[in-house]
Amino acid sequence: MSKKLVAYFSASGVTAKVAKELAQVADANLYEIKPEVNYTNADLDWQNPNSRSSVEMKNKSSRPALADKNADISAYDVIFLGFPIWWYIAPTIINTFLESYDFSGKKIILFATSGSSGFGKTVDNLKNSVSDSAILTEGMLLNHSSVAELEKFIKKFQ
Repeated sequence: MSKKLVAYFSASGVTAKVAKELAQVADANLYEIKPEVNYTNADLDWQNPNSRSSVEMKNKSSRPALADKNADISAYDVIFLGFPIWWYIAPTIINTFLESYDFSGKKIILFATSGSSGFGKTVDNLKNSVSDSAILTEGMLLNHSSVAELEKFIKKFQ
């Protein structure tokens, strides 16, 4: 039986709710990816080209700082990695997280929340942030998933 971790970034709480439910259903540990500087509502205004999130997402090399780097990635075989979809990809803080740890030989299963868009080019934008031996897999959007749907999602990747 593999050791599982649900690591997630949530700016507004939506992804956090899903991540907590997924961790419970998967019997996994939970780790919140926190930015060094929290996002405000103004930072998340995607309609403002000068908002923090807009500026970060336009700059593919943007790597927002993490509040900590205390996740014990080496203790896990499978990492469910969750985030909201921003501009059809993962927020750049997810790149920061992936580049901060050694994921060699780990199975990373992505899940996301989104108001209207799918995964887009998320996997392509993240694969250069992990070692070649990490298995990075597009999971699915888990916006309003029931326990049964979460169980089905987990079994799909066992």
